[in-house]
Amino acid sequence: MTSIQRVGVLGAGLMGSGIAQVAAVAGYRVVVCDALPEAVATARNSIERSLGKLVENGKLDGAASAAALGRLEFVEQVSELAGSDLIIEAVTEDLEIKNALWRELDVLLPDTTIFASNTSSLPIAAMAAVTTRTDRFVGLHFFSPVPMMPLVEVVRTVASSPATVATATQFATSLGKQTVAARDTPGFIVNLLLIPYLNDAVRAVERGVASTADIDTAMQLGCGHPMGPLALLDLIGLDTGSRVAEIMFSEFREARYAPPPLLRRLVSLGWLGRKSGRGFYDYSQLPPTPTELSL
Repeated sequence: MTSIQRVGVLGAGLMGSGIAQVAAVAGYRVVVCDALPEAVATARNSIERSLGKLVENGKLDGAASAAALGRLEFVEQVSELAGSDLIIEAVTEDLEIKNALWRELDVLLPDTTIFASNTSSLPIAAMAAVTTRTDRFVGLHFFSPVPMMPLVEVVRTVASSPATVATATQFATSLGKQTVAARDTPGFIVNLLLIPYLNDAVRAVERGVASTADIDTAMQLGCGHPMGPLALLDLIGLDTGSRVAEIMFSEFREARYAPPPLLRRLVSLGWLGRKSGRGFYDYSQLPPTPTELSL
């Protein structure tokens, strides 16, 4: 198996910075790349704050935090990812954008470098196909927030070699994550089951089955879920949930995957959940209060 020492993370958003953080804490040298200077600055500050909170909570000592920060490098040019043993892509869920980057990286990196996408819904094979290393291409689907969530889906295509899958699995395990093996089907394991559930919760609001708060409370107390489906959608981001649902509907053509009209309307209003301050809940006050939805 390939020995992973240097990890390139493409995309400095919430997912990319989280992946970079856990890899650096695990002892890997990590290069985080994003073309937007403000994204790079935000990622650096976000990781520093996150590590600081871990130290405050006694989950990481100060020396380990300082060492992890020392293993991180932030760059704005894709060419600076050269020399990485593993590339993890965590950019926006747009196949054309991703594939343009994969084509560039394929020429830049040696044949031994493993490519992995953190996509939550796009086909891994459609990305591998634009490279010359289809056997060394997998999915590594982390969950948000990456430092806290224990799961990684290791996604193999029909072309992924057993050695590549084994190396990717070993890498994820070395980060302290529990791995599950998934085939390259839309949504993999988690979103295949989660998206219809979230959509049904939105449809329940549309139909007046119950209030936002009562739907969430029912699923928390009745099913033992740590968070209700509508609060979870706010955490994921309504735009992300809608986009993933659209991608899965385009693959399966089953109504249960189609984003409900209410979800699409909230996205069009810019009510994206926690990141915008409003979604199914209003986060301008604490505790958040359910948004009044006139249907």
